[in-house]
Amino acid sequence: MPATTIATGVRAASALSPRLGGAVAYRLFFSTRPRMRVPERWAAIDADARRETIIVGGRRVVVSTWGEVGPLVVLVHGWRGRAAQFAPLVPTLRAAGYRALAFDAPAHGGSQGGPVDIRDWIAVLTELQRRHGRFAGLLGHSFGALAALTAVRHGLETDAVVAIAGAGRPQSLLDEFARRLGLDAATRADFERRFLARVGETAASAAARYDAVAHPLDPGVPLLVVHGDRDRELPVDESIALAEATTGARLVVVREAGHGRVLSALETSDALLAHLDRAARGSVVSA
Repeated sequence: MPATTIATGVRAASALSPRLGGAVAYRLFFSTRPRMRVPERWAAIDADARRETIIVGGRRVVVSTWGEVGPLVVLVHGWRGRAAQFAPLVPTLRAAGYRALAFDAPAHGGSQGGPVDIRDWIAVLTELQRRHGRFAGLLGHSFGALAALTAVRHGLETDAVVAIAGAGRPQSLLDEFARRLGLDAATRADFERRFLARVGETAASAAARYDAVAHPLDPGVPLLVVHGDRDRELPVDESIALAEATTGARLVVVREAGHGRVLSALETSDALLAHLDRAARGSVVSA
């Protein structure tokens, strides 16, 4: 259904009642359908992965791994994404000697469905850390960047973090969603109330837990922030704010790149390898 049609439907519901509009907006925000398919251009690399299924929170989660040896870099997709999206980065990582691991979050890709929110991404990362130990790198794209930042801020161990086309705070995602749908103030307030209830937080506790701009990463965990200047999903200002708030963070703005295409940009892969290399050398120096 076209975005304009969806927005019109939400506004019609809001005109009847802000609570009805808020309920419709809430359902749309947390919808994971349709599930992304694997495009032909990614198929060969995706098929080359070793697949395993792990159980997290009682649900089957599909994990894809490229390579048997080398430092482990974990890749975290965003909302309505899947592991195969990282196919453009896998050859680069493998050529540099890294293992690459990505998962389909619950209700995404080939993983089991059901209600899902950011806590499910973090639960999968926690289980992967239990199995594999400290990561050499943790890369998140879009919503996956917020999940990765949150996991590290609350104890996940990694030598480096990379946030691509992401936001450092959940409020940015809510703001952009509300803007696209044209939510009025009353409908937006009801939608955000439902959102906070879903994740079991107040506005203050949600900021403390999830806002990496107000509560940045420890400077000891190097952060690379990458964003395309043609991103229509999240404005580049979100990455600029994240980088400016984080001591020592590096910002790379990729020209002529959009929200998804930024993953296949040469500037992205070059910056990623340089960041991982600096982090590895820093670990050796400090050891």
